[in-house]
Amino acid sequence: MNDWAPIAKEYDPLKAGSIDGTDEEPHDRAIWRAMLARYVPNKGVTGDPHLTLFVARLNLQTTEEKLKEVFSRYGDIRKIRLVRDLVTGFSKGYAFIEYKEERALLKAHRDANRLVIDQHEIFVDFELERTLKGWIPRRLGGGFGGKKESGQLRFGGRDRPFRKPINLPNMKNDFYGEGSAEKRNWSREGTRDWRTRDRDHERSRDKRWPERERSWAWGESERERDTKEERSRGRERKDRDR
Repeated sequence: MNDWAPIAKEYDPLKAGSIDGTDEEPHDRAIWRAMLARYVPNKGVTGDPHLTLFVARLNLQTTEEKLKEVFSRYGDIRKIRLVRDLVTGFSKGYAFIEYKEERALLKAHRDANRLVIDQHEIFVDFELERTLKGWIPRRLGGGFGGKKESGQLRFGGRDRPFRKPINLPNMKNDFYGEGSAEKRNWSREGTRDWRTRDRDHERSRDKRWPERERSWAWGESERERDTKEERSRGRERKDRDR
């Protein structure tokens, strides 16, 4: 618990697939894929990873010029790389922006997250591929993305940080076995007494049930007898009136 942090300091697919980082078994196939993946960061990517922002959830119509217009207000930009499909050339909805100064990077990281660009609320975070140890991208089952509907939520990132695990105190086992023999005998006798009481209660209830049925039947016959008597009395009164 002393090393716990809401943001992951080292990427572990098993922990990232857990809401509090305490899962011991993967709960979906994507985590298995990420655990078995042997991913190496792209060596062709240039620039300083510690001065680079990751911008996601972009409108597919957003261009590099629009990104430069918005993010240049936080400081001088060195490079913008909007990731596009190699075949179609269409935007994939995320980009990397490298600043010249760390001050501009931190300001954009603080203020640009959840900014609306072209009717889309964007997500901004530091680049993790080259800065977070053990990073596995989303296409291999890793990352911190995912949707609740698909059952592939990932935790430990800025958008979905870990929840603090519940640290339950260790219960003393004196009552259950490490205590004296008197305590153990008392617990066993107590359970035996409860069982006998339940058994006696069931037997007494079974005995009382026929008596209740007889009493109900007797009550019904009494009612019928009373109604017959009232009818006969009513007839006698009518005869007298005549």
